[in-house]
Amino acid sequence: MASRDRVDRRTISIHCAGCRALLYRYRKGGRGGLVKCFVERIVEDFTHGDLKCHRCGQAFARERVISGRVAHKIIQGKVYTRGMSRK
Repeated sequence: MASRDRVDRRTISIHCAGCRALLYRYRKGGRGGLVKCFVERIVEDFTHGDLKCHRCGQAFARERVISGRVAHKIIQGKVYTRGMSRK
């Protein structure tokens, strides 16, 4: 049984589903699907900060405050991820 103090974090790539452009490299915690991205965990941001794909212009997230922290709430079907191994 794993300790709750140990955080399972890995870096994943988040891509646009429309044109396959790389949007973020993100430190994901936990084993669940990608629902939101906390801004402080974004390692590299390839967008212009407007939550739209820099290549095709499609909006992929909305800015929200969740538990007092700024997060990008992902719009389902607008992105796909690489690096999320499920066990």
